[in-house]
Amino acid sequence: MPLDNFNYSVSIDCVIFGYDTTDLKVLLIKRGEAPYLNYWALPGDLIKEKENIDDAVSRVLKDLTGLSNVYMDQVKTFGDVGRHPLGRVFTVAYFSLLKIEDYQLNPSSFATEAKWHSVKRIGELAFDHNKIFATCKQELVNSVKVKPIGFELLPEAFTLTELQNLYETILQTTFDTRNFRKKIHSVGLLTETGELQKSVSHRPAKLYRFDKANYKKLIKSGYNFEI
Repeated sequence: MPLDNFNYSVSIDCVIFGYDTTDLKVLLIKRGEAPYLNYWALPGDLIKEKENIDDAVSRVLKDLTGLSNVYMDQVKTFGDVGRHPLGRVFTVAYFSLLKIEDYQLNPSSFATEAKWHSVKRIGELAFDHNKIFATCKQELVNSVKVKPIGFELLPEAFTLTELQNLYETILQTTFDTRNFRKKIHSVGLLTETGELQKSVSHRPAKLYRFDKANYKKLIKSGYNFEI
């Protein structure tokens, strides 16, 4: 088929997961234009004619949320017929996981608001964004099970309880404390700082930090975190 007979558009949608020490959240924008006026949606927009896809991701995220310098992983392309009410639009979904307190939101363009929502309570989103969100959430869960996370989400020195809370929050499960700690120690991911928690009402726990060299190896090679 000749190229000039093509009549499709391509967009990108960004699923930004955030951790705030207690809950896993996703960043949504409120749309200030039709279609789906005043609906919450994933940050996303059409790719410009002469724009590389990775450049589009950075632009859209900056324009709609104010975020920049966010590393994104490409997950999947969605192209169901009728997914966009104005025509045939394929969208490429990206996702990322970041520490909420490290970023300041500043929505603009057609985003009238940008807000973190608990992944447990996102409601009905615009377009097919609930489907995209669910797919990226499963991708996050799968990634956590085969590669270590937490280096950027926890303080430099942290307790094993804080690390366990992180994994339980993302995987939405509960681990047996003994088995969790046995698994963590078995992969050689942590080193003791020799220090204890300060200014706590309970017995202070040991503080740990990630073994940076081994962490980088595990990021590349992966591991099995099934407990």
